[in-house]
This record gives sequence, structure tokens and C-alpha cells, in this order.
Amino acid sequence: MIALQEEYIPYLAPIFDRKPKRVTALMVSELTSYTDMVVIVEAGSSRQVTSLSEHIIKSLKEAKIKTLGTEGVKEGQWALLDFGHLIIHIFESDAMAFYDLEGLWSDAASVDLSEFGRQTQTDMEDDDGF
Repeated sequence: MIALQEEYIPYLAPIFDRKPKRVTALMVSELTSYTDMVVIVEAGSSRQVTSLSEHIIKSLKEAKIKTLGTEGVKEGQWALLDFGHLIIHIFESDAMAFYDLEGLWSDAASVDLSEFGRQTQTDMEDDDGF
């Protein structure tokens, strides 16, 4: 697990305002060239996916940070917010399990989110240690 770099805090803080079920941040800069960090958020419902996505966009816009692109915000199953060096995926629980982005990025280093009162979680961190 690696420490959270301060430059990412403004992007992550609005996520925790809306109490998602789970948040995982992965540093993927060593694995891909199109972004440095992937944040995977589990929302409790499709309505929360939309609400959380809109809240993040609005909060960051107020901080003069704009998205490069968004997808799926209104649909509510899987929203993607692209900020270039950081991409936020917000999933409804069933869609999150189906797409398994944590499994896709299993070689990425987890980022410590404990300053937000939560730890990152990955599929590899189960009770058996496997």
C-alpha cells in the first residue's frame, strides 16, 4: 500500500461526502500511459451512482477542476469521470461485480485512504490472506 499524494485529495474528498459503500484507489502509472490513478467507488443504488457522480463534478467544478469527459452519469449503473491523470469509476454493486476492475488492475499498488476514515480494499485482501 502506498501513501496518498496530496495532489489527489481534492478529487477524492467529494467522494466521501456522500458515504459510498466502498472506495478503492489504485496507482496504475506503472501499468498504463493514459492515467496515473484509478478510483473505484461502489454506490448502494443506481440513484446514488448518479447523485455521487453529479456531486463530484459540481464540487470539482467549484474548485476550478473540470472533467475531460464523463460517461454513464444519467444511466446510473456505471459512471466514468475522466480527469486525465485520475479516473473515477462509480458503480452500482451488481455492475461493479460484473466488470471487476479491481481484478483487472490487480497488479496495481493500492493507495492508503485512511485519512478519509477508510482503507482501500482489493479482491486480494480476504480473510485467508490470498
